[in-house]
Amino acid sequence: MNQLEQLKQFTTVVADTGDFESMREYKPQDATTNPSLILKAVQKDEYRPLLDQAKADHAGSSTDEIIDQTLILFGRKILDIVPGRVSTEVDARLSFDTQGTLDKARKLIALYEAAGVPRERVLIKIASTWEGIRAAEQLEKENIHCNLTLLFSFAQAVACAEAKVQLISPFVGRIYDWYKNETGNEYVGAADPGVLSVQKIYRYYKTHGYATEVMGASFRNIGEIQALAGCDLLTISPNLLEELQQTAGTLPQALSESDSSNDAKIHLTETAFRWEHNQDPMAVEKLGQGIRGFAADTLKLEALIES
Repeated sequence: MNQLEQLKQFTTVVADTGDFESMREYKPQDATTNPSLILKAVQKDEYRPLLDQAKADHAGSSTDEIIDQTLILFGRKILDIVPGRVSTEVDARLSFDTQGTLDKARKLIALYEAAGVPRERVLIKIASTWEGIRAAEQLEKENIHCNLTLLFSFAQAVACAEAKVQLISPFVGRIYDWYKNETGNEYVGAADPGVLSVQKIYRYYKTHGYATEVMGASFRNIGEIQALAGCDLLTISPNLLEELQQTAGTLPQALSESDSSNDAKIHLTETAFRWEHNQDPMAVEKLGQGIRGFAADTLKLEALIES
């Protein structure tokens, strides 16, 4: 049994891609998308027809409307392949706009439901800002489940759990990138700062009985994945899914529901959240960088539509 098959025994494997063929090959439970993955996909000949269809079906509509329709078309195609859920991202430019995020999330869910997709099969991806977390808290009360992304600090994870969001996506690889750039050191497996961050969050959630799912994301190598085997979910790019599939040998379970944490349960007000998040320069830098990056790719997608 290869390591991908072993991983699926104790972790829900999610495909981090907009590539349908990869999903068919590796048979993940769920799939995640983001503006960068959608932009990359629609520039390929095999996926461009989805964008063309959205433009043709909604001729005369705004660019924003066509993007929403393109996201829904991708999501529906993905749900024809995976048995579980798809994550569809809210425009990153709404990351500091609670009401704007609420409006966009409700619209995306309404479009899915109009196309016959039940809301239980969709996760709305929202950046883990204070404003985004507040929007997600309200959406969860409306049975619109959320995936809080661009998560780098422990404060973000605590606030998401208190808001009772469905799922968080801590970005392992981007944390690794920051520390490697700062120190010049290589980090391997369990010594990786991104891995340590997810382990800390996972154990805190299990110890204090939070139902929020932890999905490690943004991996740079399979060592990071191996060190988080047993996490609730892991979202993995096609190249690393292939490497796991080609890797033999036993894959030990690194995390389990019975794991415990020495961190006391804490409550974060907005002031405390902003202060604690601000104390982590890596998280401040990577959150801002991530939001800017997704916003830039949304602008490129708009330009592609308008051209």
